[in-house]
Amino acid sequence: MTIIASEPRAVTDTSTKLASLVNGRTVHRRQFSKRDGRDLLLYGYEPHLLLPLTQDDGDVAKGGELRFHPLRGEWNVYAPHRQNRTFKPSKADDPLAPSQPGGFATEIPFSDFELAIFENKFTSLHAEAPSPRKPKGVQTGRAVGRCDVVVYGPEATGNLHSIGQEKRRLLIAAWNDRYETLLDAGHEFVIPFENRGDEVGVTLHHPHGQIYAFPFIPNVQKAAVNAFNDGYDLASDIKTSRDDYRVAETDDMIAFCPAYARFPYEVWVAPKVRRAGPWEFNNSELDGFAELLGDVTRRYDELFQRPTPYMMSLHAAPKGHEKNFHFTAQFYPLLRAADRVKYLASIEQSTGVFTVDVMPGLAAKTLRSL
Repeated sequence: MTIIASEPRAVTDTSTKLASLVNGRTVHRRQFSKRDGRDLLLYGYEPHLLLPLTQDDGDVAKGGELRFHPLRGEWNVYAPHRQNRTFKPSKADDPLAPSQPGGFATEIPFSDFELAIFENKFTSLHAEAPSPRKPKGVQTGRAVGRCDVVVYGPEATGNLHSIGQEKRRLLIAAWNDRYETLLDAGHEFVIPFENRGDEVGVTLHHPHGQIYAFPFIPNVQKAAVNAFNDGYDLASDIKTSRDDYRVAETDDMIAFCPAYARFPYEVWVAPKVRRAGPWEFNNSELDGFAELLGDVTRRYDELFQRPTPYMMSLHAAPKGHEKNFHFTAQFYPLLRAADRVKYLASIEQSTGVFTVDVMPGLAAKTLRSL
């Protein structure tokens, strides 16, 4: 399918059937170039055939710059333009909602969609990142990469549990499609993630996540690569500690509180056998992964009797390090009780040494009982 939108210039607009099948149903992807040049990907079980609506001509940032921290041995991204990003808009100005004829032009210039991914307008990393400034005594680099926004659906409310199993399977198919595209494009590390709740600093409440593609392997992932290459066997650990730390499980997947958790009620979801990333999952593992993503979210909300603020991220193998890596999806809730936030205060921020208020075994028992 090729459509020329009623805009001043022609836009790329193609549809593809992905190799992904969800219970025998084909996943379709529509790739659409927005008027400002950014990609918009529409995923669904049905081909997306709607005509585009009016779009705005806003300025698009092209990333920041990298600076190296000599005492921590790490790269950080500096993106001052993100200070001006959209902050808690009204429902009428929701940029992640579908656009409507004659109405507010959102990031998605169509009146409906199943799941959408687009390049962040306020990106930290960009393929055309500018050359960095060169302050004296600081090692710098171009912030080459990609930042995507993943919109779970047109509804303004919801969460990983309420969107349902079929939508979660569609989300995983979209994640895997982006993994393939971004890793093939040469990015060193790709991480889908979700921030949920005001306590985490969320600026848009429409249910969504993000994907970052880095030009380097961050230190946390470097350490994980080294641990797996040195012989750490997560599958064996899961099997040995299953009875004490299990929260929920399917035939092939398990949600558990790691014995070395850093956050109260921290939960990981992992395949019971080693997989480098969800692109290696068989159909049963995909079903189990989707089920447990929703189940963990449900348990958190039931435990705290409120929408639980958390950080969730997918830890798959960096490019070229697939051999020994064992994938996990990691949930870090920001509560230690319903009315008590787990703050990362001086010790955690200054040393990286966390103080944990709830023992992981008790956390697992509590979540398992819900």
